[in-house]
Amino acid sequence: MSFPGEERTTAAVRPYVITRGRAGSSRKALPLETLVMASGNALPPHLQPEYRRIADFCQGLLSVAEVAAHLGQAPPVVQVLLADLIDWGHIVARPPIRVVKRKRADLDLLRKVLDGLESKL
Repeated sequence: MSFPGEERTTAAVRPYVITRGRAGSSRKALPLETLVMASGNALPPHLQPEYRRIADFCQGLLSVAEVAAHLGQAPPVVQVLLADLIDWGHIVARPPIRVVKRKRADLDLLRKVLDGLESKL
């Protein structure tokens, strides 16, 4: 319900309406740390406002979690919408970089660098 003088926002629309009743998409759910960006392809005029807002937010690299925060929707809702936009070629996604097992030598080198920087202070 909206009161006089209140502006209706996307958050006032139920998530199942935004996703057209879908809880998932044609692809595996995007991890929250996945980076997404608009592809530059023009959006068709018939797309619902949430898709357009996502494309506007994604002019630079953003994580799925950041897009959800900007849109004011739960991450699963945004994951469904982003998957649609990726399938349609309007958003490109860069999967998160997997953390590899760190070598002991790498940690030792980092400690030496840190010790060297602290000694200069």
